[in-house]
Amino acid sequence: MKVRIAVAPSFTSFDPDVFTSFIEGLERFGFDTVWLSDIPMGASTDPLVALSYAAARTSKLKLGTNIVPLGRNPMLLAKELAQLDLLSGGRLLLSLVPGIDQPGERGALGVGKANRGKLLEEFITLMRAWWQGEPVTGTYGPYVYDAVEVRPLPRQNPLEIWLGGMGPVALERAGRLADGWLGAVLEPEAAGNARRAIEESAERAGRHIDADHFGLSIPYARVEPHARAFEAMRVRRPDADPRALLPVGRDELRALLSGHIEAGITKFVLRLTGASMTEDMPTASHDDLAWLADAVLDLQT
Repeated sequence: MKVRIAVAPSFTSFDPDVFTSFIEGLERFGFDTVWLSDIPMGASTDPLVALSYAAARTSKLKLGTNIVPLGRNPMLLAKELAQLDLLSGGRLLLSLVPGIDQPGERGALGVGKANRGKLLEEFITLMRAWWQGEPVTGTYGPYVYDAVEVRPLPRQNPLEIWLGGMGPVALERAGRLADGWLGAVLEPEAAGNARRAIEESAERAGRHIDADHFGLSIPYARVEPHARAFEAMRVRRPDADPRALLPVGRDELRALLSGHIEAGITKFVLRLTGASMTEDMPTASHDDLAWLADAVLDLQT
């Protein structure tokens, strides 16, 4: 199995100098991927814009993102993603999510809660057709396509689409449609159970998902974080011990990663939780990346 480690920035507002130092540090230390999340209602930068910049500043670092496709024109999004993959030399890693359901998000995106899953599946079907060079004809919401093609095509063939989610519907969809799965906030046993549910769904659909295509986003803290960090874990997973979801220090982080690897999870997105940082600890500093590299990079294969 190929264990790969991505890092998501802990800062939410993007200072160009800080972001440049962050992505160049990731490549210098040997991390596999920089990972940016799409938070439409947040103060963070658009991930496609930031990853385009990252592609120009690095040569080997993979470019990963969770994209909220809802509220976007499917054709334009497919074109943007294809061009980013082409211009970066095939370094794009993509996960689609229906949104994080922030207050006002659904209204701002023009999407109702009930039909988010259906629309997400339509996006997957459309983008895959376009990335294979196929013309698309049909009406999708306000968009009417008459033998519309997308050019240029992505460098990767196929450009894979991963999905997230932890509920039964999301896991069934991942098995039926996705090329991989990126979950979050799970202990190894639960992550292993999710993997098995996805594989069973894939088998029912007559599909196979590569054994290396199961991943997890994991927050971590270098030192004991503020109590609100564990409260946040408790809100997301009231059935779990929050300390099993948020490792503190090198030993706990390594133990959690090792447990997930044993459960068949091999792709990780690590993010330093903001609640563990003090005012005199700069975000995304060289020291943070050096600490993380020393703690986990020997697990990367």
